[in-house]
Amino acid sequence: MSAADLLQNINSVTEALPGQVSEADRLALLAACDKLRAALEVPMETTMRVTGGVYESAALITAIDMGLVDAGVTASGTHPTFTITQLSEATSADPLLIGTLYRNYDDEVDVATFKSTPLAQAYATGSPFKEIAIHLASHGPAAALLPDYFAVKGYISPNDTYDSPFQYAMRTKQHYFDYVGASPRLQHALNTVMSTCPGNLGQDWFEYYPVEEKLRVNGPSDVVLVDVGGNTGGDVTTFKKRFPDLPGRVILQDLPSVIEGAQTSPEGVEAMGHDFFTPQPVKGAKAYYLRLVIHDWPNKQAKIILEHIRDAMTPDSILLLNETLVPESGVPLYDSEMDMTMMVVFGSLNRTETQFRELLDSVGFEVAKVWKPEVLVPGSTTLFEAVLKR
Repeated sequence: MSAADLLQNINSVTEALPGQVSEADRLALLAACDKLRAALEVPMETTMRVTGGVYESAALITAIDMGLVDAGVTASGTHPTFTITQLSEATSADPLLIGTLYRNYDDEVDVATFKSTPLAQAYATGSPFKEIAIHLASHGPAAALLPDYFAVKGYISPNDTYDSPFQYAMRTKQHYFDYVGASPRLQHALNTVMSTCPGNLGQDWFEYYPVEEKLRVNGPSDVVLVDVGGNTGGDVTTFKKRFPDLPGRVILQDLPSVIEGAQTSPEGVEAMGHDFFTPQPVKGAKAYYLRLVIHDWPNKQAKIILEHIRDAMTPDSILLLNETLVPESGVPLYDSEMDMTMMVVFGSLNRTETQFRELLDSVGFEVAKVWKPEVLVPGSTTLFEAVLKR
């Protein structure tokens, strides 16, 4: 097939595809596109693309902060196209700056004239992706100084969450969560990520885990589920709505400052302030559930969290870890970048199944089963069901 024929086929496919492919096919096509790019790019193009990622992030957050994205979305609601002049009038921003920033997010259909795209609309006020972008971009300064960190600390993987690349870059002794907690903007972004991401990253854990079979208690006063480190309650709220008649109490735990903003509207969800580095106050619950908690902590701190839960469990209790699982080999770019994020921000890692099993074994657990969704998409979580060693 000639290059011209291939180009024509690709253009035809891009016009016909949206909304017409399964999730599995979409991911396979993206993987094929990555291979095609790798085959076609010359080293200079690859270098510019890789090192230029920081500029894309900075441009996006700046465009959000100056109201540029919202102005473009508003303009597109009344006009099929809009100009830099209109955006400048709406935001009081420099037209030259607008031209530099905005061309990444809407189609430039003529000189200084744009047509809105779904990508720009995804970052408008009210969209969770705006907050997700703000949250992830806050890691940028620490990532940028990663070479300096290793040059000073030595080329070994960080293993202490209080001595990570984040503390080095930001010149602070604060943990990342404490640093974020001092900024209402960053805390709001983090809360949005924690409450929104489960619905965007594949199946919820309780759709492929036999909840009604596994989570049985003797009576309504018994605790059926403790959501440890559950942030403002997005996950446990969805769980309760899915199983409104499941017998037993459901408890949401996080730091008292976080619990103040928790969603407690579903009947039967109890909010409880708790620091998981202290002994677990709820003894003998049927299940202790943690979603994307352990990946925030290197083994040094993760063991403390798990030991406190272990000490509160009975032989009939279950530990449920809902975590992103890194493949043992052939790690996709998404998983690789999230693993880097854990290292940079927390001195931690996204673990493989082997690493999870070793961690759990080291604190007295054995894995009963690893439950996985039917289709794995980037960011999908896997559920580890663990019990006390017999």
